[in-house]
Amino acid sequence: MTTDLATPVNPMVLQAVAKCGDISTLPEVTSKIIELVDDPNSTARKMHEVIKTDPALSARMLKVVNSAFYGLPGQIASVDRAIVLLGLSAVKNIAIAASISRMFKGQDVGGGFTARDLWRHSVAVGVAGRLVAKTTQFPGAADEVFLAGLIHDLGLLVERQAFREGLAEVVERCMSGEGTFLELENEILGADHQAFGAALTNKWKFPRALRAVVGMHHDIERLAPELRDFGQVIRFADVWCCERKIGFYLTAGDAELTDELLESVGVTRDQMPDLNEQLEEGVANAEKSLVSGG
Repeated sequence: MTTDLATPVNPMVLQAVAKCGDISTLPEVTSKIIELVDDPNSTARKMHEVIKTDPALSARMLKVVNSAFYGLPGQIASVDRAIVLLGLSAVKNIAIAASISRMFKGQDVGGGFTARDLWRHSVAVGVAGRLVAKTTQFPGAADEVFLAGLIHDLGLLVERQAFREGLAEVVERCMSGEGTFLELENEILGADHQAFGAALTNKWKFPRALRAVVGMHHDIERLAPELRDFGQVIRFADVWCCERKIGFYLTAGDAELTDELLESVGVTRDQMPDLNEQLEEGVANAEKSLVSGG
């Protein structure tokens, strides 16, 4: 059975998102940027008019596009030039990344993990997905894949704020081998981070593909066929980063980079040593260019 992720029917999930205060509402400028990208009549000029109302976002955008992570030749000195060079979709991705980075702050998660560990894992999955996209059949979607990886575990932020003690119990019991992370979430919290993330991104009116991946990155077979390849890249990136224990690494359970998983995204076993090196460098560059929590 496939789904397009309509608003979750579990009222507990919706109530948890509603209780989350700060993280349940995107900054107004980010919401306007998402609306502009979805509007077929949008122009670079309209985008610049929105972004210039937020000097902090303008500065963040220029830092990102001029960073080693993007690797563009020469320095870009203005937002309008960045928009022309990168396109509206890439600008949207940078704006969302800058907006959500502020949310990865605050309390510990439990089991010795911190908010910074959540952020580092999220960045790593974004970087890993981007590497796979550029290496294989999705080079044109690399920025969209990066953003999907960055936000794939947003549901954990809802859990951390709405069920702090429950999430700590999930983490500690998972580390003790009492079950997989998703099983324990459902047992202790009544839903998993996919459900909470789906509710949050629905509320934010994120594009369909991003909402779908956030809500089903552990259940790729439930994605609509046209989204499955996109989702598979995020699934691969998540397992890869969990296997390497980058940041908060419990969510993928005992999943491994099997030959079948490698084949599903067009990566060979021989490519992995080089990709592992690129991943390490890419995560370092991305963390420098994005505001990190902790």
